[in-house]
Amino acid sequence: MITQRLNIVVGIATSGRRQILSSTIALLATQSRPPDRLLISRMTSSDVDEASLERFPASTLVLDGAIGLTAQRNKILSAAEDADVVVFFDDDFFPRPTFLSNLERLFLAHPHIVAATGHVLADGASGQGLNTEEALRILGSPSAAESDSESFSECYGTYGCNMAFRAEPIRLNKILFDENLPLYGWQEDIDFSRQLAPYGVIVTADGLQGVHLGTKLGRTSGVRFGYSQIANPIYLIRKGTVSWKHGLTLIWRNMAANLFHSFSPEPWIDRRGRLRGNVLAAFDVVRGRGSPRRIFELR
Repeated sequence: MITQRLNIVVGIATSGRRQILSSTIALLATQSRPPDRLLISRMTSSDVDEASLERFPASTLVLDGAIGLTAQRNKILSAAEDADVVVFFDDDFFPRPTFLSNLERLFLAHPHIVAATGHVLADGASGQGLNTEEALRILGSPSAAESDSESFSECYGTYGCNMAFRAEPIRLNKILFDENLPLYGWQEDIDFSRQLAPYGVIVTADGLQGVHLGTKLGRTSGVRFGYSQIANPIYLIRKGTVSWKHGLTLIWRNMAANLFHSFSPEPWIDRRGRLRGNVLAAFDVVRGRGSPRRIFELR
């Protein structure tokens, strides 16, 4: 039984997904333990239907003035100055109704936990994506019956579609998302959570459940994404937040997948563009020119 209450702020960075964001906001409004505040960081005024916020059961704030995922998330952090816990949801992540209540219970019972990521019941990012109806069906299916278990296991880093952070060590140590990882910020979730690793434990929690639609709207070009698949892990290895083993495993796995599938690519993934970006980044790294921000020069 919870005898204390944490100040939980939910933050969503969004771009180009107005309709799905409205569905996500509507689901967040049904949480058995509502957030204390909802912060939405948008890139343009058309990204958010502000009518979807009118009946939200907590205070809301729409933030402007940041471009790119890492900058948008930093904007959220700066506006969450009174939070005990900051939760980042992707604009296409549908949490189960008890996500936040289970999260509060977990963080109160285990003060050594500084970061937590949940159990994704289905992840459209690994395929062609899920529509709203499919995601809601999965959330309500008997085979995906919710566990209120407080069990958790340590993990290397959080998964960006749903991740929660204890705010105190973030403020004390001035931890930010790295804005050298531009646009969609590939691997920014691992980098941020690994910065918190010296101050506590990073976990995957069984009681935090949801569905990631993996919506393809608002995605970047295949060439840019492929470049980031190589340049970003190398940058983070050199920075020291990602181990050589983790970074190189990620690089080789992505290059192998892009090469293999380039002969018969999935309709929803630009494998050949990604492979081209992989090769460009590899050449740049060898020549000492590799940088995550080089994607601004690519199409």
